Amino acid sequence: MTTRPSTSARDALRGCLLAGAVGDALGGAIEFDRVDRIRGRFGPSGLTDYAPAYGRVGAITDDTQMTLFTLEGLVLARRRGSDPVHEVRVAYGRWLRTQGGPAVASDGWLLDVPELHQARAPGTTCLTALRSGVLGTVDSPINDSKGCGAVMRAAPVALWSDDVREVFALAAATGALTHGHPSGYLSAGVLAVLVNRLWAGADLPAAIGVARDELARWDGHEEQLALLDLAVELGARGVRPTPELIETALGGGWVGEEALAIAVLTALAAEHLADGLLLAVNHSGDSDSTGALCGNLLGARDGLGPVPEHWLESLELADVIERLADEAGDLFGR
Repeated sequence: MTTRPSTSARDALRGCLLAGAVGDALGGAIEFDRVDRIRGRFGPSGLTDYAPAYGRVGAITDDTQMTLFTLEGLVLARRRGSDPVHEVRVAYGRWLRTQGGPAVASDGWLLDVPELHQARAPGTTCLTALRSGVLGTVDSPINDSKGCGAVMRAAPVALWSDDVREVFALAAATGALTHGHPSGYLSAGVLAVLVNRLWAGADLPAAIGVARDELARWDGHEEQLALLDLAVELGARGVRPTPELIETALGGGWVGEEALAIAVLTALAAEHLADGLLLAVNHSGDSDSTGALCGNLLGARDGLGPVPEHWLESLELADVIERLADEAGDLFGR
């Protein structure tokens, strides 16, 4: 395994979550805009800084909300010695409550954060699946959705174990709670393993190799594997990903395999963390999700140091994210 100089474990954990939230906030302002409109608003380079969304600058979206509830579920599972899939499913019930869903028990403390009780373009598939009360699994899928709502929230699963096989399986299982197509939940498995290996000190190409090998073990992996390999091939060529290239080669990121591939390509191409986030959001697709995933990867690799300070200062709920990251770090030994 190729290794790189490592940042501290706690800084890498904070970096993964906070850089992911920054990417989410950058993309949230342009999520539903085509690139010609983005350039018309911000100039030929596209978005280069936060823009107002949801009534403020630095607003997070449902991607960061659900990532936080994923982490809270894992924290409670480890603390109680209980089933992590169950605890994450219950945590998603608490997230659903913040979106106007039915009353639930106030486990954890995220439910008590008023700012989380705001609708930030929540995914229809997530809402519908969670409202159904049915437990989706890999073997008994709840639907045939491969939307990116499973992968966008999967980074915290990397904490669960040092065993990449266990991490992949848990991320896939938590993804399948709401997304039944293999490209929906397998993309979650790949992301979690990538973050896990980056935390272990691997460089990004080496982490991709480990995640690719694990992905290939699973039924239905072909679609995700093909797009992941294309992203790696483009990155190996040193291709600078333009919005047009992203859309033509990898798609819009609305589905799991596309969102993950865009994040991988832009992370590989990034000259530095901020550059990667801007590459990841400036396209005609699901900009907040691709920005969040690229931020998860680069933050896990590089820590918080490269994240521009003014982005962290303006980031909504940065204190909540850091508090939960530290709580998880203490519990999981990071």
